[in-house]
Amino acid sequence: MGMMEITNVNEYEAIAKEKLPKMIYDYYSSGAEDQWSLKENCNAFTRILFRPRILIDVSNIDLTTTVLGFKLSMPIMIAPTAMLKMAHPEGEYAVARAASDAGTIMTLSSWATSSVEEVASTGPGIRFFQLYVYKDRNVVTQLVRRAERAGFKAIALTVDTPLLGRREADIKNRFTLPGHLTLKNFEGLDLGKLDKTSDSGLASYVAGQVDRSLSWKDVKWLQTITSLPILVKGVLTAEDARIAAEVGAAGIIVSNHGARQLDYVPSTIMALEEVVKGAQGRLPVFLDGGVRRGTDVFKALALGASGIFIGRPVVFSLAADGEAGVRKALQMLRDEFELTMALSGCRSLKEITRDHVVTEWDHPRIAPRL
Repeated sequence: MGMMEITNVNEYEAIAKEKLPKMIYDYYSSGAEDQWSLKENCNAFTRILFRPRILIDVSNIDLTTTVLGFKLSMPIMIAPTAMLKMAHPEGEYAVARAASDAGTIMTLSSWATSSVEEVASTGPGIRFFQLYVYKDRNVVTQLVRRAERAGFKAIALTVDTPLLGRREADIKNRFTLPGHLTLKNFEGLDLGKLDKTSDSGLASYVAGQVDRSLSWKDVKWLQTITSLPILVKGVLTAEDARIAAEVGAAGIIVSNHGARQLDYVPSTIMALEEVVKGAQGRLPVFLDGGVRRGTDVFKALALGASGIFIGRPVVFSLAADGEAGVRKALQMLRDEFELTMALSGCRSLKEITRDHVVTEWDHPRIAPRL
């Protein structure tokens, strides 16, 4: 299939699979263990149905929103994904430019193959920085300060990775970073390379470097070293949403790490409403995981998300067609979302309500009292 014939973001994956070496495709595509949660992240959206309202003037539809005070063209943002130069030589540069042109946020991974400074040099844009907390806190402090100086606007603290999940494809392939690439943010700290091991080089790296003693008090500690707002990424329960609000997080990202950590956690769309209730409106709640259609974006917003982040669709569109692929992926999702709003009778994001969807856990609707 040529790039011209692509009509939805799902179609990029097959092209990426053809183009990429097996080790790299497997790294991006796989989930933890049995990969039940991986399939469920997408499948769960299929069990949420619409209750569209009709005969509403939808000649003007406004997709704009604000996230942490920043004005965006749409509630579709880019999730952090590691080592993007494995997918395409332009890697993080291409994604940064595509996001900026689309008027949305790119989140740069700690484990990017381009540094915060290099990504900042691609031009203006609203960018967040995803943070893994290393055992050596000086490394963390340096990194956060560099992200601040480079103009990044928020920290997305990943909290679901005290150890790396068991990704069996990576173990079989003995995954490691291709020789010409490094984890650019850590290059000067001699932490930029993954060792070749008998299993997953990344799992060994995490076990050696990432601090598994990370706790809520470290969110407080982060607030002492940066004035940037902190998003807690990897929340799946109401209990943790409440604590996130109490410790002063600026927002929550409902995430199961693309189903790459603990298998048999619920899909993020299934966990979303519980987290939103736990947050009690004290901070915005976002979602990543399994979003492949504009209809998915609408469903997430109807269930209380303030916006969504996409991961694999960006990686696969990048691998297939570089910057142009990422631009097209963002545009297709945007167009589908706008169409879904129109056909549901919603002219702005605030008009998208819980009444626009029906889920399997709703009470049977006899008929609303009219």
